[in-house]
Amino acid sequence: MYLYATAFFSGMSVMAVEMGASRLLTPYFSSSQVIWTVIIGIIMIAMAIGNVWGGRAADRNPDAVHLYRRILLAAVWIAVIPLVGRYVILGVTYVVVRFISGNYLVWASFGACLVLFVFPLMLLGTVTPSLIKYATGNLTDNGKTVGTIEACGTIGSILGTFLPTFITIPNFGTAATFYIFAAILAILAFLYFLSAGKGAAKGGIAAGIIIALLFVPFDYSFAFWEKDLVYEGESIYNYLRVREDPESVILSTNVLEGVQSIYKKSGGLTGMYYDYALAAPLMLDTENEEPELLILGMGTGTYAKQCRSYFPEIVSEGVEIDQKIVDLSRKYFDLPEDIPVEVGDGRAYLRNAGTYDVIMVDAYQDITIPFHMSTTEFFGMVKEHLRPGGVMVVNMNMMADQEGGINDYLIDTICSVFPEVLTVTVGNNTNQELFAGTESGLRERLAKRISEMKEDDPLRYQMETVEKKLVAEEGGKYILTDDKAPVELLGMQALDSLISGTLEAYGGIDNLL
Repeated sequence: MYLYATAFFSGMSVMAVEMGASRLLTPYFSSSQVIWTVIIGIIMIAMAIGNVWGGRAADRNPDAVHLYRRILLAAVWIAVIPLVGRYVILGVTYVVVRFISGNYLVWASFGACLVLFVFPLMLLGTVTPSLIKYATGNLTDNGKTVGTIEACGTIGSILGTFLPTFITIPNFGTAATFYIFAAILAILAFLYFLSAGKGAAKGGIAAGIIIALLFVPFDYSFAFWEKDLVYEGESIYNYLRVREDPESVILSTNVLEGVQSIYKKSGGLTGMYYDYALAAPLMLDTENEEPELLILGMGTGTYAKQCRSYFPEIVSEGVEIDQKIVDLSRKYFDLPEDIPVEVGDGRAYLRNAGTYDVIMVDAYQDITIPFHMSTTEFFGMVKEHLRPGGVMVVNMNMMADQEGGINDYLIDTICSVFPEVLTVTVGNNTNQELFAGTESGLRERLAKRISEMKEDDPLRYQMETVEKKLVAEEGGKYILTDDKAPVELLGMQALDSLISGTLEAYGGIDNLL
């Protein structure tokens, strides 16, 4: 029975480490299919090597004590990951940027994953072949025994997938998740040593140290160089960080230097893409006295609050997939309670939604663009939910100087759905705002509304800037569909271009640092 328990808990720990690896890497490399591919590939390689090693080791010496020593060693390594992981990631990233000329995201994540996770998972990969060797004493019931061991490992893997995602990571954090499952492995080894009378003291000491780490108040901050954090935590979907300075409060999700939402304490314009998006209500061709705004990707409500400030007649609502972000928006970002926010997926919400005058799509974070919110089918749904004369505004944040980049795909895709599409480049960053109308005349209506503003209206200068920089888009061959939308690869290409441009401008990574 103990062998079956070993299969169960080792299988559970392998998957828990895999889920923890994703969350550990996400703040530095984003959460995308690219990162998941790297993690899964590395783990499969490690497990394959471990399977071969474990089978040969068990044939040479079928004493189970060797297996449980490997399990204990894996437990110790896993427990060390939260303490050194962030430094390893930054060190590997520095080496990659210094010596490799492209595909930075892939190589940096691959290298970090290789250093941190191959060895302990290779050790855990030795478990199944070793257990099979120990448990199969005759040919009569080999199939039953092997099947039961595999089943126990698979059931453990299922739990190891769900527990970190829904319980340990959102409630206790990534570091504690590593400690919890490292402690489980250490206790497993300790109990075997105790029963076998071999090495129990060492196993007990290791298990005790790992368990104690759960209660030691280490600084587990991913952004350990930040000194003005007022909140750092994790949800089912995101790593979340709120920092505050005398002028503003900023939310970052998943990437350490990105800005997902901002709250200016003085009110007014933010100096970011939200200010450009304020042109959307001025482009409306409607007589509706109370235009309705839907924001897909509400964040902490920056755009909704701006629209309320500059266009008091607008009625706003939003959709945000992460409940914790909604909670943060009320606590730190002063989002009024009378602006409703639905927790859920934007496209799913849109299926049963009503119609609106303005729909803002602000669901893109670096390369983690949800592909199902970037296709002709999605933008067709948005158009169906816009009233006559309505406007869609999309925040695109991966502009790079290359033909066929992610923004080209988004622009051409939207042009295939809407009769008029305009874009404007946001100053001093990589964002572009896109305006798409159900009817033509967007630029003309914006110009007319600007002319009606007072000369000293603080919004007038900003809107004049937008009007001057507007570019009419004609569309082209780059189309994204539900069947084919390689947004992660396109985003990665844009990111490589941006990194290369930055390094070139500063004369290399050493000068940049």
